[in-house]
Amino acid sequence: MQLAKLIVQVNRKKKVFNLKGIALGNPVLEYATDFNSRAEFLWSHGLLSDTTYEMFSSVCNYSRYVSEYYRDAVSPSCLSVMTRVNAETSKFVDKYDVTLDVCISSVLSQSKILNPQPQQQQQVMMMMREKSVDVCVEDKIVMYLNRRDVQKALHARLVGVRTWEVCSNILDYQVLNVELPTISIVGSLVKAGVSVLIYSGDQDSVIPLMGSRTLVHNLARELGLNTTVPYRVWFQGKQVGGWTQVYGNVLSFATIRGASHEAPFSQPQRSLMLFQSFLQGKPLPEIF
Repeated sequence: MQLAKLIVQVNRKKKVFNLKGIALGNPVLEYATDFNSRAEFLWSHGLLSDTTYEMFSSVCNYSRYVSEYYRDAVSPSCLSVMTRVNAETSKFVDKYDVTLDVCISSVLSQSKILNPQPQQQQQVMMMMREKSVDVCVEDKIVMYLNRRDVQKALHARLVGVRTWEVCSNILDYQVLNVELPTISIVGSLVKAGVSVLIYSGDQDSVIPLMGSRTLVHNLARELGLNTTVPYRVWFQGKQVGGWTQVYGNVLSFATIRGASHEAPFSQPQRSLMLFQSFLQGKPLPEIF
């Protein structure tokens, strides 16, 4: 969305790009709202007990824990709460899709910014796949891209590292920047006439749909946008693909049913339907 903002700024001086819209999947729009919706999501899906949910909502919420974690100052109260949360949710559940079986080595190699874990919990173990979703595909990709013949064919060289990894320590990320809100950027794009779609894989506990939905709704109210498509189901084929709501025909929210943090990975057909409808400027199908 930051790139879209720059495009809009450039176009104000001289029309260079014909930017019509952007789609953002499971994005961090506002640190506290997005991160703290994790407690409700985990509890509502049966991953947390009532007692732990209450502690995770009051004693130490997730935004506070992450903030302390990246300042190397985790308080005893937050450590106690997160120990309980991690014990109950289990390292054998993929936090990026709580309904899938797991390939833990792949799960833990994803963004530590969004899901920091104590070192002792970064143990790896291979599990089986579920249905047609190969949950260990990331491991296979890593192995493939570390083959010397593949790297030679791609004309790729390892610089500063011995092996290729999904997330490397070579790049120095400003991790505390995650606390900077970006929902205002979405608002500026909408004001500029750029269509914005915020969508959520509804089985993602890392950036749960509840936070995104709340932020989009509040932004629409702030901008004075009326609901043009009431909250309803949409279809892909003869099955419900998810839910959607549209404001002012320019700001949209949608869920992809049964999808993970990276929705096309677990629900490719439903993700394609959502993407095609957005590109064509058509409403999501309301009947099959």
